[in-house]
Amino acid sequence: MKALTPFLLSLLASTADAHYRFSKLIVNGVEEAKEWGYVRQTKNYQTNAGVTDVNSADIRCFQNRPGTSTASVQAGTKLGFVAMSAVTHFGPVSFYMAKVPEGRDINTWDGAGNVWFKVGEISAPSSGVLGSGVETWPAYNKKTVEFTIPQNVPNGKYLVRVESIALHQAQSAGGAQVYLSCAQVEVSGGGNGNPSPLVSFPGAYNRNDAGLLWSYYPVRTSYKAPGPAVWRG
Repeated sequence: MKALTPFLLSLLASTADAHYRFSKLIVNGVEEAKEWGYVRQTKNYQTNAGVTDVNSADIRCFQNRPGTSTASVQAGTKLGFVAMSAVTHFGPVSFYMAKVPEGRDINTWDGAGNVWFKVGEISAPSSGVLGSGVETWPAYNKKTVEFTIPQNVPNGKYLVRVESIALHQAQSAGGAQVYLSCAQVEVSGGGNGNPSPLVSFPGAYNRNDAGLLWSYYPVRTSYKAPGPAVWRG
């Protein structure tokens, strides 16, 4: 394997501590005033560290405590997350939803099992020379990331999971860092869609998945985020 150049080594060093967390929701264009309102507080609320073990239960919501409040949202509208202070590592951002079963308390339901479906993705172009900057990764250095709630999603209460996979140290299995959190929402104005495919966390990813690995050399010309296809309703 070719040795890393001094530039790439300096890049790795400069980005090693640039961690972040998703701690606020943007509903109808309005950002929450305080952290950890609709978003369940995560274990990295003080350190901003990511999750590296995709087989850990932390890969689900990384939560430090149960939820406290639920946002009311309309199907077909945009929902956003605030990255504190920005998405400072390159890689894809994905969004998942999981419907809370009838009779369960959204504040304490843990989202275990095959209940998650992907509803949005901000990834790299499908072809061409891929780098580690904003020209390749549209979410890179963004302070907010957002997706559109599928119009046909059934009404009900949901956990909404945001996930940013940082690839700057992912030259070998286990090197990817996942920054994630889960928000609580109640959807109205939806339809009778059948979200699929359903996956579990942990379970959806394998540490050797191509989407969790990155090569500076040879230069990458294609990339696909791990996990299922996006359900668009």
